[in-house]
Amino acid sequence: METEEFKDRPDKGEGSDHDSMKTLSSTTIKLSREGYSTQFKALKNGLESLETHEVFEPAQVKIINFYRFEGESDPSDNAILYVIETSTGEKGTLTDAYGVYTDQKVSEFVQQVEEIQKANTNPPADVPPEDQEVS
Repeated sequence: METEEFKDRPDKGEGSDHDSMKTLSSTTIKLSREGYSTQFKALKNGLESLETHEVFEPAQVKIINFYRFEGESDPSDNAILYVIETSTGEKGTLTDAYGVYTDQKVSEFVQQVEEIQKANTNPPADVPPEDQEVS
């Protein structure tokens, strides 16, 4: 039985986010309620929206978050869920196995997106900030 001290903690108690995001299916449902309802599929030439069938290049995609799920006894239950937002505002998820069963197309696409996001976050060291004058 749960004690009262855990009732107000976000990581404990019935109906908390922690409880509702323990499985891939419950996390997908919660994210869908938050507007991330499109499912995406990785292709050789980009990421396809299964809703609109539009194909996005890595520069048109932002990875908002990701969640890893590990099967208790079966390595084939390992999955990763990427939370995606596109340049057109379409929001959804991309699911992949990880470890031995990973989909190479998903891994390559995610790596390209992450490299673009890092480059946009960290400008090259030899470029002065925009608010400073160059002498």
